[in-house]
Amino acid sequence: MLIEGRVMRGHGVASGRAGDERFPAGTLGLQLPIFESLGLKVDGFYHGTINVSLAPLVPQPQQPLVTFRDVQWHPGCAAEDFSFFDIQVAGPDRVPVSAFIYWPHPETKPEHFQDPHVVEVLAPHLEDVSEGLPAWLWVAPSRMIFKR
Repeated sequence: MLIEGRVMRGHGVASGRAGDERFPAGTLGLQLPIFESLGLKVDGFYHGTINVSLAPLVPQPQQPLVTFRDVQWHPGCAAEDFSFFDIQVAGPDRVPVSAFIYWPHPETKPEHFQDPHVVEVLAPHLEDVSEGLPAWLWVAPSRMIFKR
């Protein structure tokens, strides 16, 4: 399924741009090595997320590629559950690359909640992807569906 969305400004915590002194290299700087050690191939991925609004659609996870439970990624934070959904993503150049929807489970996430229309995408660095521009996601309906 092909879905068009808009790139939105995120909290900046995943990339470290928020200036949160707990995570100077960002939360993903701490999390990605753990996910790699658990078998998720994210070598070469950007240490930040692309936040894509799919409004008016709301994503509803179905069958993730993988779920990691009770991940203790920082000593000052409670353990969290994370799921990953394999997708293709493209920015304004419309050239798709392999990526993941990064889904921290809301019931275990302590802060920095997303708008329900927004998905966070983990991908290699994409040129020309910036706030307000379109992004395209190719998502298998068996992985995630989108409802109004």
